[in-house]
Amino acid sequence: MPVSRKFADGNNVVALQPHRPRGDRKAKPRGALSGAQRDWLARGLVQPGGKLPLFDRDGQKVNDRTIKSCIRHGFAEPWFDNPIKPDWLVCKLTDKGRIALNTEF
Repeated sequence: MPVSRKFADGNNVVALQPHRPRGDRKAKPRGALSGAQRDWLARGLVQPGGKLPLFDRDGQKVNDRTIKSCIRHGFAEPWFDNPIKPDWLVCKLTDKGRIALNTEF
């Protein structure tokens, strides 16, 4: 239940609920893979050359933030430019990405 506080000017203000941590969620260590990153990178383990998919299992384009984050952390690297669709990043799994996946499973 929100707590009502009265200020000097006489206006009532509703305060926010106190913070309640999520019991089953633990803070992930810096550099750990998110669920989306883990799912995307794991699909490269079974592909020739570690090629990472452009689309998820539901046929939707993989989120650019996921791809760019993996590249920034060194888990994936651009493989080649796509002249037909330059906004699509064609990537492959790196050794660092393989290690990150192996330490999480």
